[in-house]
Amino acid sequence: MAGVLTLEQLLSERTAEGKLYEKLGDNRVQCYACAHRCRIPEGRKGVCKVRYNEGGVLRVPRNYVGALQVDPIEKKPFFHVLPGARALSYGMLGCDYHCHYCQNWITSQALHDPASEEAGAYPQDLAASDIVRAALQYKCPVVTSTYNEPLITSEWSAEVFQEARKKGLLTSYVSNGNATKEVLEFIRPYVDLYKVDLKGFNDRHYRSTMGGTLRPVLESIERLKAMGFWLEIVTLVVPGFNDSGAELKGIAQFIASVSRDIPWHVTAFHPDYKMMDRPDTRPGQLNRGYQIGREAGLHYVYSGNRPGQVGATESTYCPTCDELLVERCGFRVFKNNLGAGGLCPGCQTPIPGVWKIPGRAPHSVTPVEQTPLAEAALVQTAGK
Repeated sequence: MAGVLTLEQLLSERTAEGKLYEKLGDNRVQCYACAHRCRIPEGRKGVCKVRYNEGGVLRVPRNYVGALQVDPIEKKPFFHVLPGARALSYGMLGCDYHCHYCQNWITSQALHDPASEEAGAYPQDLAASDIVRAALQYKCPVVTSTYNEPLITSEWSAEVFQEARKKGLLTSYVSNGNATKEVLEFIRPYVDLYKVDLKGFNDRHYRSTMGGTLRPVLESIERLKAMGFWLEIVTLVVPGFNDSGAELKGIAQFIASVSRDIPWHVTAFHPDYKMMDRPDTRPGQLNRGYQIGREAGLHYVYSGNRPGQVGATESTYCPTCDELLVERCGFRVFKNNLGAGGLCPGCQTPIPGVWKIPGRAPHSVTPVEQTPLAEAALVQTAGK
């Protein structure tokens, strides 16, 4: 129909000059938002399709969301951050990967896949202050950039998170970890928590199924830990793809080599997007990953996406005395025996995590068996 703008046109109206780039000769630019480090000629886009060169200036996304939702923080998942809290989750459009099993493909694959546009992935205008206002309205102590790859919209997240921090809120990324040193240094003043999807330990699979490489993700995990972000790692266990004992052992041993205190979530796959030919991950496969993680020396390993089917592997226990600290089923917290100081009440072992917001009163949670935590979709329902 005449006069109807395409998604590409709609997004181009919602941009600003980026900060994570360098001007080269001949009106070319080099982007540093992700490890692709795209060298972009004038009039062209980077791999993500949402950062582009206009007249020798890198234009980047700003002032909109593609999804906005209130989630349990356990859905991100962060298990060592304010158990039972709410997180206001927002996402934009686009990604530097094209994972065949993406569970957020409607938002992440916008401009990569025409099916995404047909499914209704459109921007909704919001200012940074609007997002923070929603977080306060819905009593969310955490604001999270998720649903697409946050690295490629880091300039916008910096704006949002500056506003969030003024109101005493925590901030977080849910990311594929395909970062650069430059982007992590840029976001460090604004981002408290960082979840990395470590999608496997096979570089060939990263190249063929995700459109990236493994090494930058491993380097980012090492750098995130060294820079002081609170870090948790997730591996979606896909049958016949990354579920071999050798691959899971490689992941677990790598994480342990960085820190045995990094929580590792082994979560269940379900067929989605372009990977519909594989079965759901069985609870026993997740618990095998749990055992592999514990045998590698990790103190905190969790089985996810199979609530109530994986025994005690959803809950947090003290690594010293084995006392139950946080009892969970799925995204619900039934018991939290940790105080704001994060000490085991039995043996006083410090449990690493973010158990209170600095400068604020300890976050309190009513047990969910009395008051269930309902999710509220403010723009559209999205994935994690």
